[in-house]
Amino acid sequence: PFFSTHTPDSAISACLVGSEMCIRDRTSAVAIEGLNDSAFKVRLRRNFEIIQNVLENPTTVIGLVIVILMLLMALFAPIITEPNMPDPYQMPRDWQAARSAPLTPGHVLGTTNRGGDVFYGVVWGARTSLKLSLIVVSLTVVVGVIIGSVAGIVGGKVDEILMRVVDVFLSIPELIFALAIAAILGPSFTNIILALVVVFWVKYARIMRAQVIRIKQRDYVDAARVMGDSKMQIYLKDILPNSFSPVMVQATLDMGNIVLVGATLSFIGLSEAGIAEWGVLVSEGQAGISAGRWWASTFPGLMVFLWALAFNLVGDGLRDVLDPRTETKR
Repeated sequence: PFFSTHTPDSAISACLVGSEMCIRDRTSAVAIEGLNDSAFKVRLRRNFEIIQNVLENPTTVIGLVIVILMLLMALFAPIITEPNMPDPYQMPRDWQAARSAPLTPGHVLGTTNRGGDVFYGVVWGARTSLKLSLIVVSLTVVVGVIIGSVAGIVGGKVDEILMRVVDVFLSIPELIFALAIAAILGPSFTNIILALVVVFWVKYARIMRAQVIRIKQRDYVDAARVMGDSKMQIYLKDILPNSFSPVMVQATLDMGNIVLVGATLSFIGLSEAGIAEWGVLVSEGQAGISAGRWWASTFPGLMVFLWALAFNLVGDGLRDVLDPRTETKR
């Protein structure tokens, strides 16, 4: 007998040339290779369609432009304005130039009542807001997805207990709950992050549980189970990827909402004094509004508004594209 050791992408290392078994194995290997290639092309084409549909919405494009500009300002903050050493997240103070109006030499956006440079606070406040939103959203998504997945897959009493805990958290308004936690922990930007993580994870748990319960009843999940895939393989390969779209939309919306709530907590004094954060700047500038010193609170307040608006526009655009129920409306 003559043996061939060349079988493309097949687990077979040798087969009898000309035999029916070899031909069948070669055919199966080529079919599997074509199927994998076809699946990759379908996913790639679907991703391009999503990007194209997102960019067709004018309001989503406006939101994307604002988000990109905000992110660039946060990333290049050390280049835009010189860091205040040793702690760049503390605003520099120029007491001799306190309450200076915009376009004052050295203070393009003016200063606060305490001599804080508004331009520095706006630029480095973008970096602070990016840090806040990324940390909180990342942690809440991880915690929420894990708890929601466990509840949806295990079911029974585990699901019942976890969802009752979620209901308790959801029954308390987000801002009041976060305010109470941050006040108990003490004034600190880190404590604001912890408070927001405790408050915001429940939405992701509820969303993920509903998605897992819906997806695990699909025919392709039953087919994977019949083929002998383990529960973990089915979850990672079939359930998790097809359940993540609503989570991604909610995460985009929360990127703006978390900064809004964080600025509110900083405004009422639950963050460190003097930190380059938009809520702190608004708090410092509120006393001068009645005296005509509008700039100290207007510019950072505008940044909070634009940040929240931009991520909400992008999140709404993603929801319109990723939600199958809206496909017939476009």
